[in-house]
Amino acid sequence: MIVDPPVLTIRAKFPRPAREIVEGFAGAPTGNVVDAMGGGGALDHRIKPLPPSAKIMVGVALTCDCGPSDNLALFGALSVAQPGDILVAAAHGHTGAAVTGDLMLGMARNRGVKGFVTDGMVRDIVGILDVGLPVYCAGVTPNSPARNGPGTVGQPVDLGGLRIESGDILIGDRDGIVVVPRDRAAAVLKALAEVRAAEAALEAKVKGGLEIPDFVVAILASDRVRNIE
Repeated sequence: MIVDPPVLTIRAKFPRPAREIVEGFAGAPTGNVVDAMGGGGALDHRIKPLPPSAKIMVGVALTCDCGPSDNLALFGALSVAQPGDILVAAAHGHTGAAVTGDLMLGMARNRGVKGFVTDGMVRDIVGILDVGLPVYCAGVTPNSPARNGPGTVGQPVDLGGLRIESGDILIGDRDGIVVVPRDRAAAVLKALAEVRAAEAALEAKVKGGLEIPDFVVAILASDRVRNIE
């Protein structure tokens, strides 16, 4: 006898970072976080905030794999979301239909969700603005999805060129989204403090009239540079 496969597979319990570590990233620009991770960690440039917002989004990833033209898994994720989570919906880059609209995002806000990220599309832009939840997506279309599955919740997803796991920390601003793996979060946070201190010191020098930083002057004056006529 052939048994029908499940329409959803949900992993509601997964390791989460300590609250103080998540809160440590509050207010950190994504560029600083990337530098603290050695220059990488950002999602594909096509996943952008809607609309562009100066507000920095920080939270814990709760992943779901919706697939193209379907959002049953997103409802599954919503059912197990905790305050402070960021819903991450993998749509496999599908642009033919939205994965969510303003009503579901309003429900997410009511559950204490802090943001939404997808490599697919969204709809109801006027309503989304009224909801006020940070939304990062690849674009907008009025087309609506089905709710048939199959899908997964809480499992790793490939989105925007990176593997994202539930429990990772996401930081978003006007530049895009950065993913901090949960098992690296403490080390990245420590490096972030050093990066921000260095950035602040350099910014003060720039405001004071700096034209070329000393480390670049040293490189230009070294035998690593060949000058030709």
